[in-house]
Amino acid sequence: MWPCRLEKVLTLVDKPVRDLLAAFSSSDPTPGGGSASALASAVGASLLMMVASLPKTRSGSNEDRAALAAAAEALVELRQQLTEAIDADTIAYDQVVAAYRLPKGTDDEKGARKSAIQRALRSATDVPLGVMRLSALALKQADIVGAHGHPGASSDVGVAAALLRAGMHGARLNVEINVGSIEDEAYKEAVGSEVAALDQVAT
Repeated sequence: MWPCRLEKVLTLVDKPVRDLLAAFSSSDPTPGGGSASALASAVGASLLMMVASLPKTRSGSNEDRAALAAAAEALVELRQQLTEAIDADTIAYDQVVAAYRLPKGTDDEKGARKSAIQRALRSATDVPLGVMRLSALALKQADIVGAHGHPGASSDVGVAAALLRAGMHGARLNVEINVGSIEDEAYKEAVGSEVAALDQVAT
């Protein structure tokens, strides 16, 4: 799914929670807000999966069970892609940093550096944009889980939705800061239009 190649081991998602928090709090630029946004949405999707899998539903009807089963199936893939985005965002931003560090002593080097920066910025935009898309889809499943899930788990659904909205908002901030430095106006316009449309889902 992701435009950048995962060229290193996906270490973030394999870390113990304490180590992951330490990585976020370190002075290194990555992992940063983009990875944190993906993580928030992945946790939100996970909570929805839990509620959808509970033995008790809102009314105990076959309709409830069918709706929750379908939601759980959709959330499995959404959660997987959001999990992958945690590391994908870090890799994408590392590529931006690497591009800015390229030599610029000659005209050829300046041209190559500029092209590399633009490519990297596009990847660093596409990944959080993907997180926005996935979070929006998960929020639609939250409506289904909330409507058919057991009322005793309504707080879990609420927390899940809050995390998904936080993930969407954080991802949008990363989209906006990266797309602002991209020179392709058609791409920028397309991204802006999609972001505006996705925002409607979160409201």
